[in-house]
Amino acid sequence: LAQGSTELISRQSGPTVPAANMVAADIPAEVLAARDKLKARLGDVRTGGKGTARRTHIAKHTNHAADDKQLQVQLKRLGCNAIPGIEEVNMFKDDGSVIHFNAPKVQASVASNTFVISGHADIKKLEELLPGIINQLGPDNLMNL
Repeated sequence: LAQGSTELISRQSGPTVPAANMVAADIPAEVLAARDKLKARLGDVRTGGKGTARRTHIAKHTNHAADDKQLQVQLKRLGCNAIPGIEEVNMFKDDGSVIHFNAPKVQASVASNTFVISGHADIKKLEELLPGIINQLGPDNLMNL
């Protein structure tokens, strides 16, 4: 029975006693051990004090397909069109590293000055891409070599 319950418990050798008046000595040791084990396992699962409901774990459902669809709708509003035939895209960072896209999907809208590059990106050092990247380097990136 829960502590504070007003139900009566009958002992074999005595009168009926309310459960709230039971002493820990009257409860068997295995029951006390099981209660302690449960308390240690569950810990504090209440958000408030005694008598409040336990907190519930809310699972977040993410739908990436819906996000991608909304993004495509917004890009269509901007007038972005797919540009075919681009094999790779390299973005040079100030610290000398390069964001490298291999076979990306590129969309552009010249009117709104917007370029969208999507696909798998790798961050590489400039030295790793050197033989084929020299013609893409500007004067400031040549200094980093």
